Amino acid sequence: MDSSVISFYAISAFLLTFGVMAVTTRKIFRAAIWLLFSLIGIAALYFWMDFQFLAAVQIIVYIGGIVVLIIFSIFLTQMSGKDMPQALTSRKLIALALSLGGFAFIAHFLAHANYHESSGLVDASMPAIGRKLLSVETGGYALPFELISVLLLASMIGCIVIALKKAQEKP
Repeated sequence: MDSSVISFYAISAFLLTFGVMAVTTRKIFRAAIWLLFSLIGIAALYFWMDFQFLAAVQIIVYIGGIVVLIIFSIFLTQMSGKDMPQALTSRKLIALALSLGGFAFIAHFLAHANYHESSGLVDASMPAIGRKLLSVETGGYALPFELISVLLLASMIGCIVIALKKAQEKP
């Protein structure tokens, strides 16, 4: 095994460890911190694949923006020290079934993918990514990019509304 394979397995173990910790902890603030570490692992994976721009975007947008927004929301709603409610057994079983189904789908897809007919390397240069993000043509990401920004705005407004309701309820 060469160092590239060892580093891939180390990054994968890091990702899996903190991903599992993020979804299994009962403390909401700890879940946000474990999510932060799993997003750092994804950035490390981008660096490993030699996609420096995507790794920088991962760090700036997701780690610097989304996780800070989540932590801000947790503190704004004053829920940082409280335990999340215990999940119902039926929900756990549904989550397990969906996870196993997703794993089976991905495993089937990877097992039947034809890797020999690849059209070439992925163009991960900044101009190519910029054209894809702003393109409204087929294969462009302008619509998903705008939908995500509206979703983030709605979640931020919802967080502020929840925080204002709790502040008004206190005598």
